[in-house]
Amino acid sequence: MDSSVDIKKLGEKFRSAREEQNLTQLQVAKKAGIHVNYYARIERGEPTPRWNIINNIAKALGIKLTFPL
Repeated sequence: MDSSVDIKKLGEKFRSAREEQNLTQLQVAKKAGIHVNYYARIERGEPTPRWNIINNIAKALGIKLTFPL
């Protein structure tokens, strides 16, 4: 992943979008095709997800990401 991406900010953006839509972490994780525990860690900014995972989550949330965050 490009070092210019702030993983914490990315997680915050995902959490904010999820909460605005009143979705659970489980709902987003299922739509994105990942495990709920992994999604929860991404929201906390813990792992560095691959680009395809970031894209899948953004699609699941119906948001468009622009970088830098």
